[in-house]
Amino acid sequence: MDKEKFDEEFEKLWNENPASHSENEKEASWEQFQTSTFAKKKTKSKPWHYYAAASVLLFVLIGTGIYFNGNSLNENNVIAETIIENTSSAIKYVTLPDSSKVELSPNSKISYGANFALNRKIEIDGEAFFKVKKDKQHPFQVFCDETTTTVLGTSFTVKESENEEITVELFEGSVQMNVKGQKQKWILKPGEKFTYGNQKASLTEFSRFVDFDNEKLTAVSDYIQENYGYSVMIPQEYSNQKITIRINKKEDLKTIVQLISEMYNLNFEINEDLKQITFQ
Repeated sequence: MDKEKFDEEFEKLWNENPASHSENEKEASWEQFQTSTFAKKKTKSKPWHYYAAASVLLFVLIGTGIYFNGNSLNENNVIAETIIENTSSAIKYVTLPDSSKVELSPNSKISYGANFALNRKIEIDGEAFFKVKKDKQHPFQVFCDETTTTVLGTSFTVKESENEEITVELFEGSVQMNVKGQKQKWILKPGEKFTYGNQKASLTEFSRFVDFDNEKLTAVSDYIQENYGYSVMIPQEYSNQKITIRINKKEDLKTIVQLISEMYNLNFEINEDLKQITFQ
């Protein structure tokens, strides 16, 4: 409808006496006015704003999908391609594709998906000690039951007990703890232990060191035998030597051996086949 005809129609309606019409008549008149005035304008209008609205809706739906997918990935959604079990009675040493180290305890297993170096998500059943290679671009996540441990590079243990209680002990670095369905996050510092069981979480301290205070060197040998599975041969003249030392409970064995070697000016040899360390 052109502007001149529009003005005529509008003036005609304006000049009508509203009292002379019933409510039904006025409503019918108004509908007729709308139809005659705006019908063509609607057919000619471009539907770009509908497309825009659809795009916004699609964006919201996609965004929501990403959000929920992101949560699901952080909530124990590891598609296992590789499963490593320890059915022996000794600790199993594992090197992951990203060069991180795992000490897998007996009757425990870990599983992770393809492309692990880029998607560092791993699931554990049982107990393991992790020494994670630092990679700021790819956080390392350990899933155990309802808990998620997220790290960039550190060393810690994750353990699930028979009553489904989860404990995480941090030895080095920093980790963030999340529990499925909870918004709260827990940031652990070295020497702190996170415990989750019966839908309750707590943060306490633990001793991450073992101290030898003026004890015989053979006491350290016994400690190595018990915790690392290597027998230690020390020259007879050094067996009664006293030592005062603090050792991180998850220290590399070779670091401990090198330290003893330097303290007493001894050479050493490690026989991996016999699991034996000889000082001389």
